Amino acid sequence: MSELRANWVALNTIVYREVRRFTRIWPQTLLPPAITMVLYFVIFGNLIGRQIGGMGGFSYMQYIVPGLIMMSVITNAYGNVVSSFFGSKFQRSIEELLVSPVSPHTILLGYTVGGVLRGLAVGIIVTALSLFFTKLQVHHLGITVLVVVLTATIFSMGGFVNAVFARNFDDISIIPTFVLTPLTYLGGVFYSIHMLPEFWQTVSLANPILHMVNAFRFGILGVSDIPIGMALVFMLVATVILYFFCVRLLVSGRGMRQ
Repeated sequence: MSELRANWVALNTIVYREVRRFTRIWPQTLLPPAITMVLYFVIFGNLIGRQIGGMGGFSYMQYIVPGLIMMSVITNAYGNVVSSFFGSKFQRSIEELLVSPVSPHTILLGYTVGGVLRGLAVGIIVTALSLFFTKLQVHHLGITVLVVVLTATIFSMGGFVNAVFARNFDDISIIPTFVLTPLTYLGGVFYSIHMLPEFWQTVSLANPILHMVNAFRFGILGVSDIPIGMALVFMLVATVILYFFCVRLLVSGRGMRQ
C-alpha cells in the first residue's frame, strides 16, 4: 500500500511539474501555435480556399480545420515530452528518478500525461480560434475525443523515445524536422487522398498521420478517406507497442545512465 501511495504521489508530482512547465512560459508554448494556425486559416482557408472551392461535401476551410487541429496536437504533444525529458537527461536529474523506488510505468505515465495535456490545451485553443473562420458541428463526440487523446498519447511517447536516444540538443530536432513535418503535410491535412493517383493513394496508407487525421475528421465532419475502424485499430496497437517499448527503455536505462 505504501508503494502504491508513493507511486501515486510521484505521478502527481511529475504531471504537476510538466503542466507547470508549459503554463509558466505560455507565450513560448501556447501562443506561437495559436498564431501559426490563425495564419493557416487565413492563407489556406480563406485566400486559397476560395479558389479551390468545396472538398468532400464541405467548404475547403471546414475540410482542413480538423487536420490543422491535429497538426497542432501532434507537434505540441511530441515537443513537450522530447524537450522536457531530454532536459532532465542533460541536467542528470533523471538519474535520481531512475534509482528511486518509483515504478518505470509511473515515470512514463507522468511525462506522457504532461505531453497529452499540452497537446489537448493547444488543440482546444486552435479549435476555439477556428470558430472565428468557420462553423463546426461535431459528428461523433466519442470518436473525436478518443482519437485526439490516442494521437496525443502516441506522439508523447514518440517524443519520449526521441529524447532517450538523443545525445545533444540537435538530435531532438532531427525527427520533427525530417520525419514528423513531412508526414504531417503528406497526411491529408490539406487534401483528400482521393485526389491522388491510385498508386499514391496506396502509398499514403503507410503514413500513420493519415489515419489519425482522417479519424479525427470523421469525428468532426463525418467523412473519411479510409475506414474508421482500421484507423482506430492502428492507433490502439501503436499505443500499446510504444508503451511497452518505452517502459523497456526505462528499465534498461539505455541512454540515461552515464
